[in-house]
Amino acid sequence: MRRLRVTPRVGYRARFAQLGFTYADVGGTAYWDETAAWELTADEVDMLDATTQELHRLSMLAGEHAITHALHEVLGIPARTWPAVVASWRRGDPSLYGRMDLRWDGASPPQLLEYNADTPTALFEAAVVQWDWMTTTRPGADQFNSIHESLIATWKTLARLGQVHFSCMRDQAEDRGTLDYLRDTAMQGGLAAPYIAIDDIGWDGRRFVDLALRHIGSVFKLYPTDWLLNEEFGTHMQAADTLWIEPPWRLMLASKGLLALLWQLFPGHPNLLPAYRAPGLCGGPELTKPLFGREGANITAPGLATPGPYTESARLYQAYRELPCFDGNYPVFGTWVIGGRACGLGVREDDTPITRDTSRFVPHFFQPRPA
Repeated sequence: MRRLRVTPRVGYRARFAQLGFTYADVGGTAYWDETAAWELTADEVDMLDATTQELHRLSMLAGEHAITHALHEVLGIPARTWPAVVASWRRGDPSLYGRMDLRWDGASPPQLLEYNADTPTALFEAAVVQWDWMTTTRPGADQFNSIHESLIATWKTLARLGQVHFSCMRDQAEDRGTLDYLRDTAMQGGLAAPYIAIDDIGWDGRRFVDLALRHIGSVFKLYPTDWLLNEEFGTHMQAADTLWIEPPWRLMLASKGLLALLWQLFPGHPNLLPAYRAPGLCGGPELTKPLFGREGANITAPGLATPGPYTESARLYQAYRELPCFDGNYPVFGTWVIGGRACGLGVREDDTPITRDTSRFVPHFFQPRPA
């Protein structure tokens, strides 16, 4: 594993316009960074693939354990919304995708920082933009990246739905870019995929409807399930027959409380960090974060703290192992799970050991084994 300094492509921003990559800069700061690249080996890619698959397997076992033993308090899920989670799990409501954020230094085993199992972004750039970068700058190389094909294949398994509405908040460039990409993969998978803003989804007293008062049977929503279930909207979610993707049961995996449950069930696992719902149990320095926080907000660690809106949130306490530093950059390796299978990697870097919403996306590649 090496972090390389590389020369950006001439005219690469014009290529972004062709690809529809509208959020290469966020708030006037470069988000996409091709002044660097991560070079892995084929063996390292195999290891990341196997690690991700193992962590997903353990997470699903933890979810079953939580359902069986009603552990909603460990996960920070309110008792009033727990029945929706249980019903969704028992129905086997389908899930599309998730992203695991891993700490990895190239020497010791990767370890799970958190599982973004409800509304993960950084998808389009991982699936399409970095693939385009590799094919134009590293001909003959390969990439841990079958994200696009995996999305289409998973949508094909849901073709029986016929139509899935796609929804997110208005005026959120990254969310809308991610949503439009997912709409495209759904259409390639054989589904109709109309867009509707999240606040345009109506309730007619019996069911969810669109602006023309037509029944909405299925929705992919890039909007946090915990927000929906804590709003008036949530009471309707439990009463209506609409299928939600991601479904309510994904709250169990999206909660940082999952990390404490995983450590309880699989203590000492090499891909896990010690984690608890109470402080002072990790046996050393701890990082603490809100159970349903996002984008690095309200995280504290020795000598570090980030602001944010989650000051009143219940918290997780996780053993603190600082991210490795390469040339002043702290990477997090985000591996993708689609349709229950590991299928890709996106690397984000920050100037600090806490990955924030100002982090940068850096592409990767590896040299395939000789035929």
